[in-house]
Amino acid sequence: MIQGPTSHTFYSQRLKLHYVDWGNPTAPPLLLVHGGLDHCRSWDWIAEEFRRDWHVIAPDLRGHGDSEWSSDGEYSLRACVYDLAQLIHQKNFGPVTIISHSYGGNISLRYTGLYPDNVKKLVAIEGLGPSPKIVRERQDTPIEEKMRNWIDQKRSISARLPRRYESVEAAIERMRDANKHLTEAQARHLTVHGVSQNEDGTWSWKYDNYFRIRTPYDMQQGDLERLWGRINCPTLLCYGADSWASNPEKDGRLSHFKTARVIEYENAGHWLHHDQFDKFVADTKAFLTD
Repeated sequence: MIQGPTSHTFYSQRLKLHYVDWGNPTAPPLLLVHGGLDHCRSWDWIAEEFRRDWHVIAPDLRGHGDSEWSSDGEYSLRACVYDLAQLIHQKNFGPVTIISHSYGGNISLRYTGLYPDNVKKLVAIEGLGPSPKIVRERQDTPIEEKMRNWIDQKRSISARLPRRYESVEAAIERMRDANKHLTEAQARHLTVHGVSQNEDGTWSWKYDNYFRIRTPYDMQQGDLERLWGRINCPTLLCYGADSWASNPEKDGRLSHFKTARVIEYENAGHWLHHDQFDKFVADTKAFLTD
């Protein structure tokens, strides 16, 4: 019988953050970093494929899963990069190999650019962030408009109550509606580990709605591209052909990397590691053992 992971915590910026450990501590460390509005148990299928050869660790980002929520609603990339750096530093995991998704990919790419000698290999699933077109549009937005939008969004989200579901089954149905590629078993697993029961018996997702608010400030694009260029380790950038995310091989961003290549997956969306699980695992195992 396959044993599940054990739960652990660490502290970063006064927050108590959660991660799961799949055992095999003498093996090389492999971090699995999830995306926004997700949780660490989203990686369970991947973890079971890699746990025999790796020491697999999967954190819950701040405001997600079983990690604490930020009291001021701060979920900027810089805060999350610090959290990842603290996990690796406090638990002495480095140098690490990382598989990451979406927001977690963005975090991991930035961390790797900051500490290139502390990452051996990196897989980022749709983790480069907004397309060049969206970046240009945001850069052209006047600062007063950005700040007013941010203030308005903060006020609006403060009045927004977390959605409540009468049953776990109702939440599973919502999960399947929002992610058409998922099987029933995938949707059930992701939901069971992604909801918690409220005092009145209803169920809500285990993430802070404040995460949805985009900070008005981020790293300058030139600085971000500089970090991408500092990454020395082999890097695999994965994209779904049916996803909204812009493929860096087509939009020019791949040129900022020294050691990266792109794989695009047919019949896959933003969660391509679920949508094309077998192919993703095969490609990733080949990449990590090459």
